[in-house]
Amino acid sequence: MSAEKIGARVRKYREERKLTREELAGTADISVSVLTALEEDNLCPSIAPLQKLARAMNVRLGTFMDDQVSTDPLIVRASARQADLTMQKAGNKRPAVRFHSLGKGKNDRNMEPFFIEMSPEPEEDRKLSSHQGEEFIVVVSGSLQVVYGKEEYVLQQGDSIYYNSIVPHYVGAAANAPAQIYAVIYYP
Repeated sequence: MSAEKIGARVRKYREERKLTREELAGTADISVSVLTALEEDNLCPSIAPLQKLARAMNVRLGTFMDDQVSTDPLIVRASARQADLTMQKAGNKRPAVRFHSLGKGKNDRNMEPFFIEMSPEPEEDRKLSSHQGEEFIVVVSGSLQVVYGKEEYVLQQGDSIYYNSIVPHYVGAAANAPAQIYAVIYYP
């Protein structure tokens, strides 16, 4: 699914709840400019604002990405996987992160599994974020920089990390080269 569809869904859920952008941004603890960029310009700086918006509207993050309903078990073939969400910075046409949802369509899920492709980001774009829940990540290829609180880690292919996501953190490609990961985000 494109960011455009995600932005349209966020707007739809916001309007159904009769919320202004200012009200929703305040409740979600994000800036109005981030919400406007998502709804109008199809830009989202990271997955954290989407998580905050989902929590503020009392829906799953996957609600913004799902277009179909499945039955158990949900099987996602690697050959059929498509990027559901592409993150890029304003003014930069190069995608920084591509999220492939591995749970899309499973409506009763409590976690969000993703295959994620990451491009290196400039130092000034590496911002810490935090949200409720936990994250589990396995590095598939490349190396991964993880800043967790005041600590910094570099993970290599096959390494994993599991942490409480309420602690401010940053996850991105390390060594100025692309990386691929599997990530599972759990929301309490």
